[in-house]
Amino acid sequence: MSSDLGINIGIPEDERKAIAEGLSRLLADTYTLYLKTHNFHWNVTGPMFNTLHLMFETQYNELALAVDTIAERIRALGEYAPGSYAQYASLTVIKEAAGVPAAEEMIRELARDQEAVARTARSVFPLAEKANDQPTADLLTQRMLTHEKTAWMLRSMAS
Repeated sequence: MSSDLGINIGIPEDERKAIAEGLSRLLADTYTLYLKTHNFHWNVTGPMFNTLHLMFETQYNELALAVDTIAERIRALGEYAPGSYAQYASLTVIKEAAGVPAAEEMIRELARDQEAVARTARSVFPLAEKANDQPTADLLTQRMLTHEKTAWMLRSMAS
């Protein structure tokens, strides 16, 4: 049975679509960073192994929860969330690692990537603000806070 129940949450359709497109980029960045962080968790070696293995696990677990929150917000706005590697590859700014980098390079790459995701979230914020979309603005604020803090922690480990 199909439903003709439209979406009437106080945000015009064109603004909902624009916000959802921005959130789709954020979802792609977040999922790609999740995969990269998980890869580094599995493959890190060296004297910082235990510290980085545990830190990366904490980070990828946080990212796994974030992708669900972002995707569900896209759906609440009435759009479909991207969910394939091909879609993510076309939307993300996060670059895959070449091979298995040394632990120090993993730290540097993840710090840069965390900052990149914060920039993506920040780029969507004006759309949410203009549309008076407080739930999305709150989500974006939380994502920026998390990514900026994680980037700082990673930068603090780099020598």
